[in-house]
Amino acid sequence: MENRKTFYITTPIYYPSDKLHIGHTYCTVATDVFARYKRLRGYDVMFLTGTDEHGQKIEQKAKEAGKTPQKFVDDIVCGKGGILDLWKLMNISNDRFIRTTDDYHVAAVQRIFKKMYDNGDIYKGAYKGKYCTPCESFWTESQLKDGMCPDCGRPVHDAEEEAYFFRLSKYAKPVQELLESGTFLEPASRVNEMINNFIKPGLEDLCVSRTSFSWGIPVDFDPGHVVYVWVDALFNYATALGFMNDRYDDFGKYWPPVNIVGKEIVRFHSIIWPAMLMSVGEPVPTKVYGHGWLVFGGEKMSKSKGNVVDPYILADKFGVDALRFFLLRTFPFGSDGNFTNELLINTINTDLANDLGNLVSRTTAMVEKYFGGRLPAARESGDFDGELLALIASTAEKYAAQMDVFQPHLALEEVFKLIQRANKYIDETLPWALAKDESKKARLATVLYNLLEALRVSLIMLTPFIPASCEKAFAQIGADKAAQSWDSAAVYGVLPAEVEVHKGETLFPRIDTQKMLEELEATHAKPAPKIEYPPVSPDVSIDEFAKCDMRVCKVLSCEAVKKSDRLLKFMLDDGSGTPRQILSGIHKFYEPEELVGKTVVAILNLPSRKMMGLESNGMLLSALRMVDGKEDLYLMMLDDSVPAGAKLC
Repeated sequence: MENRKTFYITTPIYYPSDKLHIGHTYCTVATDVFARYKRLRGYDVMFLTGTDEHGQKIEQKAKEAGKTPQKFVDDIVCGKGGILDLWKLMNISNDRFIRTTDDYHVAAVQRIFKKMYDNGDIYKGAYKGKYCTPCESFWTESQLKDGMCPDCGRPVHDAEEEAYFFRLSKYAKPVQELLESGTFLEPASRVNEMINNFIKPGLEDLCVSRTSFSWGIPVDFDPGHVVYVWVDALFNYATALGFMNDRYDDFGKYWPPVNIVGKEIVRFHSIIWPAMLMSVGEPVPTKVYGHGWLVFGGEKMSKSKGNVVDPYILADKFGVDALRFFLLRTFPFGSDGNFTNELLINTINTDLANDLGNLVSRTTAMVEKYFGGRLPAARESGDFDGELLALIASTAEKYAAQMDVFQPHLALEEVFKLIQRANKYIDETLPWALAKDESKKARLATVLYNLLEALRVSLIMLTPFIPASCEKAFAQIGADKAAQSWDSAAVYGVLPAEVEVHKGETLFPRIDTQKMLEELEATHAKPAPKIEYPPVSPDVSIDEFAKCDMRVCKVLSCEAVKKSDRLLKFMLDDGSGTPRQILSGIHKFYEPEELVGKTVVAILNLPSRKMMGLESNGMLLSALRMVDGKEDLYLMMLDDSVPAGAKLC
């Protein structure tokens, strides 16, 4: 077995700023299915997943939670109900799990950074640009979309700092040639997007270090700099095999990989990642596959938006295998898919309960009822056998053709053609009628044997998708390990002639749709919050009110005030031509990058006052209420068409 072909496949490493949702589960289950399929085909597989644990956002989240960054990520990754628990629950068969805080990875990244520096591909400079904190990405003005981050759509803010840069521009031509090869990046629709949106406008050198935060891998030859997250994160695929470290020694054996990623990070994996590999002289990935999103209510699921679906709840309600199956059966892998509970239930009832589960249950029940659980060896062929046996012989090849090009939904379509044909075969051959005629026992045994063989072949191909259920079903139809191998997937007659079955539990009980939807609604329901509003203040005269000069202002910049948990410092365009500085204690409710570019209202004619040593010249207007005893604040924002300096009256 030492000469087996190798196959290395990876998920992206997930950012542990919060618990993962069904969108992350979708990517990891898909990658697991491909890994299991390759193992089934006899490959020596290495399957990697992990977590990307550094960066400014983690540092901020940890501070808010009152934890060190390491403790914060440890709790999300390793704690109860965390990422490792989720992958165990979902029966993910990864061979290795990397955390970018692992000491061997930290040391390797420092060596990689120094190697790129020594070969002239990393140099020191100063960066000034638009920065998106959630994505941890710098952008040029031309790359912004409607003034917002082109990846996540959130506001960006001006940032400047000393930094190291990677000569990404140097690799524009070879990266474009790689993209145009037609095999590196899939689906094909992503290729033109990368070339037209990023390569042709001109690749700019990439900022690869930061000095404004400390939670990252230090640049060991220049204290104060930490390695920027994309160098740190992207090289995990190599360091996890032992590249530039002595923890493992698998790099030469398994490299290069297939990188399965969400479409939002295709740019990093199809442009930056191969360029960096070219810089250190290593082969680029065999393939980068950018799958679509699971969307909810027409929007991408997002932890920050709160429109996420909890895989723990779904797995508890429907079973792990049913959830795994749904994710890969229902949505074309390269396209977005709109998640609904109704669609999940319908898929389980139609494919798993009605088609597969019913076929297993009916077939084993008839073998037990008519032959005491063991078929006789006598056989008699007849009408309708030919089409079913032809599908038994041909389905594996068609299934493999789709799996090999990362189209699991189409591979499953081939399997279910066989399963549906087997169910039709029951209606055509009428086993219950054959059982009434003693002279038809051999024919009845043949019909049931053919059904068992159709099930055996189908289960082999379903094993990567629903492994635990297939294991139970194989035991029910009397298939030993040899009868479960890929080599037997296109061969008729592998089960013993006198095969013995054991009708077991129903694999996929039918779900009462309305009842389940009500249960799910109850699971997500929350007690109505107790809402209170401040009492109305005593009357003031119109003259007193008119003394307050309230003006429309545009937020030019916004940043957190050092050593303060609540203050934000605003620079505002109030229409006067001179920026106005106002401090506001709303950091508990807003991140500064959310507010840049917004149109707000401020009282300008209040006396200046010092806060944390900084002058504040006015006050922003907000709305306040109490929800379950806690403040709930809304900064007053107007339509952007209202000009700066306009007076409220």
